[in-house]
Amino acid sequence: MLKDILRSKGATFKASDDIPLNPNPKVTFDKVTESRYEQRAMPKEAISARAAADRRYLWEEVSHGVDETHHVAPGYSAEILIRWGDPVFADSPPFDPMNQSAAAQRKQFGYNNDYLGYIGLPLGSDNPDHGLLCVNHEYTNEEMMFPGIGRQDNKGFADMTEELVDIELAAHGGTVIELKREGGRWRVVTDGQYNRRITGGDTEMEIAGPAAGHYRMKTSADPAGVVCIGTLNNCAGGITPWGTYLMAEENFHHYFGGILKNGHPEARNYRRCGVPSDWCAWPKFHKRFDINAEPNEANRFGWVVEVDVFDPNSRPKKRTALGRFKHEGAEPIVNSDGRVVVYMGDDQRFDYLYRFVSEGRYSPDDRPANMDLLDSGTLSVARFYEDGSLEWLPLVHGEGPLTAENGFYSQADVVIEARTAADMLGATPMDRPEDVEPNPWADKVYVMLTNNSARTADAVDSPNPRGPNHFGQIVELSPPEGNHTAERFTWELLVVAGNPKYSESGAMYHEATSENGWFGSPDNCCVDARGRLWVSTDQGPNWMKTGNADGLFGLETEGDLRGYSKMFFRTPIGAELCSPRFTADNGTLFVAVQHPGTDGTEHFPGFERNSTFEDPATRWPDFTEDMPPRPSVVVIQKNDGGEIGT
Repeated sequence: MLKDILRSKGATFKASDDIPLNPNPKVTFDKVTESRYEQRAMPKEAISARAAADRRYLWEEVSHGVDETHHVAPGYSAEILIRWGDPVFADSPPFDPMNQSAAAQRKQFGYNNDYLGYIGLPLGSDNPDHGLLCVNHEYTNEEMMFPGIGRQDNKGFADMTEELVDIELAAHGGTVIELKREGGRWRVVTDGQYNRRITGGDTEMEIAGPAAGHYRMKTSADPAGVVCIGTLNNCAGGITPWGTYLMAEENFHHYFGGILKNGHPEARNYRRCGVPSDWCAWPKFHKRFDINAEPNEANRFGWVVEVDVFDPNSRPKKRTALGRFKHEGAEPIVNSDGRVVVYMGDDQRFDYLYRFVSEGRYSPDDRPANMDLLDSGTLSVARFYEDGSLEWLPLVHGEGPLTAENGFYSQADVVIEARTAADMLGATPMDRPEDVEPNPWADKVYVMLTNNSARTADAVDSPNPRGPNHFGQIVELSPPEGNHTAERFTWELLVVAGNPKYSESGAMYHEATSENGWFGSPDNCCVDARGRLWVSTDQGPNWMKTGNADGLFGLETEGDLRGYSKMFFRTPIGAELCSPRFTADNGTLFVAVQHPGTDGTEHFPGFERNSTFEDPATRWPDFTEDMPPRPSVVVIQKNDGGEIGT
């Protein structure tokens, strides 16, 4: 088992989402009716000309396919901006994949770039030519990073040394780096004053909010329960209106080992989170990742972390008021009354959609007053109804079942065990809620539901209409009169992913969508400066079900073209496309290409085996024999210098 994990870490890592941990994965309202699903079908009016279907997304579509490199629509450039191992500082050592060290990695760009956030410089500007790029580094693929680890005779973790584990810890976390566009070309400014590496192994984090100092957060290294070392498995994230960077900790359970017994003080909590997983060698060398040596350490992960990017010496803060679960993202919006609302998905099959509403109000001209807004407010979980409404259920200690009789003695217990609290409130189990993006131009919220192969046909409901669900769907939420703090919203399906050519798939798009425009497993999304929705996909090792590598799609959300999808960018074999991010003028699009050459390479015609450091399915983006494939950020621009997609 461990040998297989190390030989194909990416595929096995993704497969963990196939194991539901919700003890109550059934619907929480009357079973869905056929008429409910049918009334949300796409318009059937014929589109007489392709041009009519291109009104808001003007480019020649990229074709479906799979090969060793990336592809972007004709008329655009897609250049590598920064890769794993590239310098972050002026004194960063050059990257040598055969002679890596933790010390070097702490000064180099980390592995598996996921979330991308852009903040214009100076602070408060929308400068499209000079800014800070904030990048999450989600996880590591040992078999692709290190020589010898992926070889066929490897025996479990036997070849993983303490030094290699420390390199992994240094490759996690995040990077903040200055960028400039000069003469139409973007470059990394390695001597930027705000450049920073945040790592899993040595960056001190402050624990803030209701769980700070609670006994369940205390460890032998931190008896006060207020300082944590590192942040791990940062997937999507967000940028606040006051110019800070939110890092969302997702699959933190992978890093913890040991045997969970019934007498363990966190047994209920850890089972609900999948702790331990014994997927890493880390507990062998760092006892804080052994759940018996440090029974509370895993409680210190699974949070949203806020980073003040304009103070590179500041301690990032784990904002515990936003709850502890497998966070996919944390994209905020300022409500009309000034309160800050953060939408979050819990990325596991049959888990939930959450919302946080701050108690305090945003002050546009007083940044210091905003810096702790995320420490106090109301965390809620969503319950969907058959009539197209949604109710936000507050997770507040002392209300409903969230009392001492059920193991909740304070709000700290509620946020630490947010999943269990949501179970007791009767939230709606969803098909892997990943990125959740508010659209301030349209007063909508888009929820990416990636897939759920574990959902059975007798357990479907309105927002999760298929079982098993291999391709995912997108749900659109509508806050009443644009009030993101309202107790009730309405909702409807925007698209149901998969191939619409086959009626049995249940796929649902606008009929003008071409054979290259449909997709599987929506994951991340963004809304550009014109209010258009862009969707990136993460099919994992199951890309062969669509026959297409992951990519980026423009998706129409309004008018008679609602549900029309069009492909713009495609990744190399085995990669996932993460976190599209535009500059304010729509002139530049940054995308993150993660784990190239890993997922599903055994199905890649002509290769048909698992990738390793020595024998990868692609050597993207360098394509030289001395370099393994490297996760990279790609910068996309229109060749004529105009707006993307116009």
